[in-house]
Amino acid sequence: MPGINLRQVRREITIQQVLDLLGFVPTTCRGPRLRGPCPIHGDCHVQSRVFSVHLGCHRYRCFRCHSAGTQLDLWAAVHNLSIFATAEDLCHRLGIPVPYLPLTSIGHHPGR
Repeated sequence: MPGINLRQVRREITIQQVLDLLGFVPTTCRGPRLRGPCPIHGDCHVQSRVFSVHLGCHRYRCFRCHSAGTQLDLWAAVHNLSIFATAEDLCHRLGIPVPYLPLTSIGHHPGR
């Protein structure tokens, strides 16, 4: 099975696109920083601010469930997927070609 160029996926898919797919509605916005209810642990308070996102850095953190990471980590945490499955799923949902790596790029050395 070929690998996926995760750096390229992270460059092409923004955390804002992931938040939009999740239906995230922030309770506060200050520049590139958003706060609101956590989509991972299913915060039931619509005015919650435990979930923090920095749009410029494509990073998030929840101060209640302690999940943190990039846009791929967020989608993986919400849907209980591997990063590989997450990259494929997001690319398909957003109409982006999946940047598969040729086998020689992931350590396959013919003739060894």
